[in-house]
Amino acid sequence: MPISRHHSGQWLFQFDRVIPGAGRQRANRVLPKGWSRADANAYDQKESARLYALATGVKQQRHLIEDAVLVYLEQHALDLKNYTDIMASLEMLQPFYAGKGMEQLAEVADDYRANAVGETGKALKPATIKNRLAYLRAACRWAWKNKKMGLHDPAERMILPKVNNARHIYLTREQALRVFRTMGLSWSRDAARVAFYTGWRISEVLAATPLDSHRGLALSIPDTKNNLPRIVPVHRKVEHLVRRHWPPQVTKWTVSKELKKALKANGLGHARLHDLRHSAASEMINADVDLYTVGAVLGHKSQVSTARYAHLAQDKLRRAVDQIGNRKAG
Repeated sequence: MPISRHHSGQWLFQFDRVIPGAGRQRANRVLPKGWSRADANAYDQKESARLYALATGVKQQRHLIEDAVLVYLEQHALDLKNYTDIMASLEMLQPFYAGKGMEQLAEVADDYRANAVGETGKALKPATIKNRLAYLRAACRWAWKNKKMGLHDPAERMILPKVNNARHIYLTREQALRVFRTMGLSWSRDAARVAFYTGWRISEVLAATPLDSHRGLALSIPDTKNNLPRIVPVHRKVEHLVRRHWPPQVTKWTVSKELKKALKANGLGHARLHDLRHSAASEMINADVDLYTVGAVLGHKSQVSTARYAHLAQDKLRRAVDQIGNRKAG
């Protein structure tokens, strides 16, 4: 039977025929959730005819988005850290791209943007739609570049939703210290304090290695993008923590949970762990540190990332502008 039940409960399409002049041809595909037996049978007739025509050379091969997704997941995405998120997102998009050719990627994206809803039936946030479509775009582009699936870039006409999700929540040093004192677990408290005084992400803080030299104590992490270590001097306020035990035996999820509890206890429930990074940038800029140096401390690869803090430097820019024409003519 070309149509049977998959172990997931969905219908499974199977094509297995010996075609004169082309040999044995096989294809397997799990069909989208919610399809009825009639839907599966209709797909079987159409897809079997297409595969037979391709094998016999009746028409030029048409690459499907689902084939690109499959080869991307099997041959590339497995090595990525966010593989689980990628696979889940592409599965949610499957009803929109099932049976569609690579040349229809832009239309699939438009259809999803217009009709995507969450599990509760409410419209998805633009950021969620953008992330999922970005995964689909990456899969199709990878298959096009590396597996020659299609003659042209399938994403050249694809438009992603514009999202402005930049957060502008900054804790002052006094607020941060008050929150840290409220935290229960000492290891979580130490990790949060070092995150504030370095501006690093918590995952970077917990992966950092202490370096002690004639220049003083510093923290170093390997840079996964250019294979060079990134080093930031340790602030004197947390130097004793790094010297005593580092890295602390705690996960970022525990730190996040403990910090969130302390934030709520201090009337700052709208903030979160990553805002310590923004707060560090704010403290540096308020101390007249230039944006270039702030970006170097935070580890930004592009000045565009640092530019999000430019509004904090307005007072400094105002003082600079005020100096224009102040020099007296000799």
